[in-house]
Amino acid sequence: MLRAHGIAPSRALGQNFVADPNTVRRIARVAELAPGQPVIEIGPGLGSLTVALVEAGARVTALELDRHLVPILRENVEPLGVTVLEGDALTADWPAILTGHDEWALVANLPYNVATPLVLDLLDDVPAITTMLVMVQREVGERLAAGVGDKAYGIPSVKVSYWARAALAGRVPASVFVPQPKVESVLVRITRRPAPAVAADPELLFRLVRAGFGQRRKMLRRSLHDLVTDDAFAAAGVRPEARAEELDVEAWGRLADACAPRPPTAHGERLDEGSPRVARGVGDDVAEGVRDGVREGEG
Repeated sequence: MLRAHGIAPSRALGQNFVADPNTVRRIARVAELAPGQPVIEIGPGLGSLTVALVEAGARVTALELDRHLVPILRENVEPLGVTVLEGDALTADWPAILTGHDEWALVANLPYNVATPLVLDLLDDVPAITTMLVMVQREVGERLAAGVGDKAYGIPSVKVSYWARAALAGRVPASVFVPQPKVESVLVRITRRPAPAVAADPELLFRLVRAGFGQRRKMLRRSLHDLVTDDAFAAAGVRPEARAEELDVEAWGRLADACAPRPPTAHGERLDEGSPRVARGVGDDVAEGVRDGVREGEG
């Protein structure tokens, strides 16, 4: 079909199309969609997975960035009742797209070059997406689903755990793609929690996470020495000799709570004098810090 339209997959857009019909049917089956369930698909390409999702009973909205593919996609799937939109998922107006339903599922073969920041952004900013089944590069998928003790555990793992529960749902060989990538892919299932895993201030929590994994080979006593006192470690029940990779999201939450500034007493004295030195106003760099950690291999 690509040759018939004179189109080649774009390396810049990270395009690898699934060419095996059994694979897309398997993805639709693993997604466990209810009849009539609203589904958003990002990067549908030529629509092979889109068709499988429709056959599984989903009501699909497909968001495609490549303007060269959009006419072909519309020709292939709009007769099936699919809504096709052109746009960039990283900058999309999600409230406008996800209208008419309170809860959506994301099912997608995500471009390798944007998978991590996109998943994290959607968890941060698009609560209407309550479940995800995404196909990503194996290394990325293992990082998203990793827990304490896993080699891939890092900043993205903590971020996903804060918002959701994640698990690997299967492997996909490179042979089913056009062009064939040099890496294996995996399916990752992500289910949003009703509320974040911990009640700690997320700005403070992820500042600590970023600092800890930024020097992940060091003990927390050293990597967090400007942020956390011995008293705070003790209050949180976290060993100063531990390393970042040993703490789950609950432990990071306890540490953030122990570092949080206390309100003043009735006499105007602060209860946190001598408490850890945690800068405020860090919201602008939290999400970017997570991405930096992924790109630079810190997480």
